[in-house]
Amino acid sequence: MAPHQHDADRPDEGQTAHLLPSLDRHSLNRRSFLTGVGGLAVVAGAGASAQAVTRPDAAVASPLGARAAAAPAPQPLDLLKKMLSFDTQNFGQGGRTRPHAEWLKSVWDSAGVSAEIIPTPQPDNVHLIARIEGTTSAAPLLLLGHSDVVPVERENWSTDPFAGEVKSGEIYGRGALDMKGANAASIGALLRHVSEGARFERDIIVLTDCDEEAGSYGSSWLAQNHWDKLDCGMVLTEGGWFLAQSDRTTPMLITVTRQDKVYFNLDLYAAGTATHSSKPMPDSAVVALSRAVADLGDDLAPVHLTDVTREYFGALAEATDDRRWAKAIRLMLSARSRAARERAARLVVAGSDYPYLHSALLRTTMAFVIEDAGYKENVIPSEAHVRVNCRGIPGGQKPREFLAGVREKMARRDIEVKLAAPAGISEADYLDQLDTRWATEPADLDTPLYEAISQAAVQTYPSATFSPALFEAGTSLGPWRAKGIPGYGVYPYVISNEQLIGMHGNDERIYVEALARGTDFMHRVFSRFLA
Repeated sequence: MAPHQHDADRPDEGQTAHLLPSLDRHSLNRRSFLTGVGGLAVVAGAGASAQAVTRPDAAVASPLGARAAAAPAPQPLDLLKKMLSFDTQNFGQGGRTRPHAEWLKSVWDSAGVSAEIIPTPQPDNVHLIARIEGTTSAAPLLLLGHSDVVPVERENWSTDPFAGEVKSGEIYGRGALDMKGANAASIGALLRHVSEGARFERDIIVLTDCDEEAGSYGSSWLAQNHWDKLDCGMVLTEGGWFLAQSDRTTPMLITVTRQDKVYFNLDLYAAGTATHSSKPMPDSAVVALSRAVADLGDDLAPVHLTDVTREYFGALAEATDDRRWAKAIRLMLSARSRAARERAARLVVAGSDYPYLHSALLRTTMAFVIEDAGYKENVIPSEAHVRVNCRGIPGGQKPREFLAGVREKMARRDIEVKLAAPAGISEADYLDQLDTRWATEPADLDTPLYEAISQAAVQTYPSATFSPALFEAGTSLGPWRAKGIPGYGVYPYVISNEQLIGMHGNDERIYVEALARGTDFMHRVFSRFLA
């Protein structure tokens, strides 16, 4: 997930909730499901779509044996270690992903799965598309994962960020969480099915894309130039978190995201007198901007609960072992006034083991990401600037309302606030675009993919609660959302808050055991689509 304006692939964030289907947390006893329907085999057998048409050339398929058994599938930990060994850092203009793609293509080739490298106009910056052929013409399922990662501050890591070192049950590396770990779990699960000789009742497309973390040739470019390779009925990518109880390892809440927050940037400018640094003046631009940032940094946008976030926090109250925290969540959900809601929300965040995540799911957020001023040490500059990355809740506070509020606060400090619109687009037109994303409906829950995820959650984490959710960040789902194709997100491993903070930070890592169990989860998701 990118801190840069690449979320130009992301400007699709948005989405009103549906009731969960029959296999949801409200109506299904997990243990009775596991013992009452015969486990995985029955789930797999239910996979074929009623609308699917058998291909004339397709073998009459059973889940196993229709495809000649391939070599044993690689272990997910081995896959992840290899993925982490490739330096695919993206400093804002794309990364060098070709070596990673060539290796992964060889993995697919060895499994008998066709895979194709799609070059972009930027040298060594490529996409990889693999396609596992199914037995019918049902709309394909697309698995979307990115190979590029954000840069590292090597001096702040306790390990080599590209070595995939395992320490105390955790694997460290840039991308371990976001999102080479998810790629390893998902691809490992698919390769296990292939090695077992399984056939799927529809094509499964695996896109390992570039430029997700920034750049000009991400999924939007790929869709414009190669849509025939990406056309599908459902998409699964990064998103929903698997949260733990206070012990940091016991599964508590398994979520799948059905919409992303709305991404936009603001630029704040302060002006002052430029002069020799030997004679400081009271109107310093740097000082004025610093005071403004301090003001905004202490400010929180108002809480806005939508149908999607209400369902999420309701599931959280059901899932937690902390009864006091559950009570605070229910107080927030039942509050009848804004003041009461804000008071309860403060208790919810204070009592959470994942406070920064839960604060972000309640309101528009501001993050101060880039600051610059001056050009020479003996010159006091006339201008100082800071970039503020903002993410709004679809159906909550509109970006234009948030912008108006920031401008009102900053006017008192004589700070200019600009909306960072893409080149060639006016502020008015960009606000209209943001309004459209803000109003975009969340992904439908009545789909085979959502049902597969919910069933896999029940089977893999029977003591946890399952819920759809809002993603506090952004994804590459824009091209599919624009065509009305439902997209969902999961990071398929239970994480601690410390691991969550490591995302895009230092010492990024996940639990090795959680990766293995998450691979089992993904194996069960794909089992829903066996022929």
